Amino acid sequence: MSTNENLPLVSVIIPAYNAAAFINRTLDFVLTQTYTNIEVLVVDDGSQDCTVDIAQSYVQKDQRVILLQQANQGVAAARNLAIQKSRGEYIAPLDADDIWYPQKLEKQVQCLLNAPSSVGLVYAVSMEIDEEDLIIDKNSIYNRNYQPEGNVYTNLVCINFIGNASAPLIRRSCFEHIGGYNCQLKEQDAQGCEDWDIYLRIAEFYQFRVVPEVLIGYRQVSGSMGSKCKTMIKSYNLVLQDVQQRHPEIPATIYRWSRSFFYNYLSVKSSASGDYCNALLCLYKALESDLFLLLRPATYRITLMLILKIVIKSIFYLILQEKYTWQQLKEKIKRKRSSITIYDIKSRKFNLKYKDFVWKPYDVVLLHRGLKILKISQEVDFKLKAKAY
Repeated sequence: MSTNENLPLVSVIIPAYNAAAFINRTLDFVLTQTYTNIEVLVVDDGSQDCTVDIAQSYVQKDQRVILLQQANQGVAAARNLAIQKSRGEYIAPLDADDIWYPQKLEKQVQCLLNAPSSVGLVYAVSMEIDEEDLIIDKNSIYNRNYQPEGNVYTNLVCINFIGNASAPLIRRSCFEHIGGYNCQLKEQDAQGCEDWDIYLRIAEFYQFRVVPEVLIGYRQVSGSMGSKCKTMIKSYNLVLQDVQQRHPEIPATIYRWSRSFFYNYLSVKSSASGDYCNALLCLYKALESDLFLLLRPATYRITLMLILKIVIKSIFYLILQEKYTWQQLKEKIKRKRSSITIYDIKSRKFNLKYKDFVWKPYDVVLLHRGLKILKISQEVDFKLKAKAY
């Protein structure tokens, strides 16, 4: 897509809090997008490092970059400030440590231009990357098949298939209709699900589309989940309670599956950060909501590995603590990293195929569940859109 002032202006909004480690790389990827009719609003949310200095250096060398500053009020308030100050017809949220690949905006803008006004959001496929922009788990490349389009509210209640804040492109009219990001979660010490909340509120009134290509690098930084996990759980519960109160027509089964997916996600994240006790607890909570997880062989393998890691970590603190920190020991014994970047797979398409689901008992459960969600969503989402209009 060539430079053309007649094409819609895209406002890229980047909340930044102590983001000095990665914000330069994030901005570099934004400013080299093939779609050039953009403005980039960086909101410093009361950082105590050199985030402001780095952002200011980009302001000086590229007139498309705008720096805004506020006292620390949280990610929702920062995004709302950027939207308020922006001029674009489309809004593109981006976290200050994530990266976009060159055609991300171009392909999403083209998708929205070709879509009717009933489509309010276009997302693309994300892959988790490490501190060096390398894909963390190359096997996950082949597990990105769940990409609903159209009326997706019920699907989105069940699982946040968009996955992160940096994946969507959203019409400004959506925010004018539903309002901004939810700042009340921060006030209740419940940050973590602001993105899921805004997607749900958009999905009540608008359809979604997907660009089925890997275009977003979702960065995972080493560190403990700790208190972050607690605030995410609180945030998730508040958002889900709000949905349940407003939409009693959605079957309880959907909410039960939603809890299972969420706690399974937290278990994986806690394990990756070395918080094995919390990972085990979250896995137990996932099982409470979905006993069919017992049909998944990985459940037993993961449980055993978490127990072993808890024992090993306890022994480490008794014997080796003076020589290494736990994180240093993990780095010494960690398997060789993947050398795959998203550039290596950027043209790969991800299509849902029946054959991918029939080899193991739990895959059959997931296939049956997906068909049930599809049936429920057709009924529920039709009623939601009828109410909206």
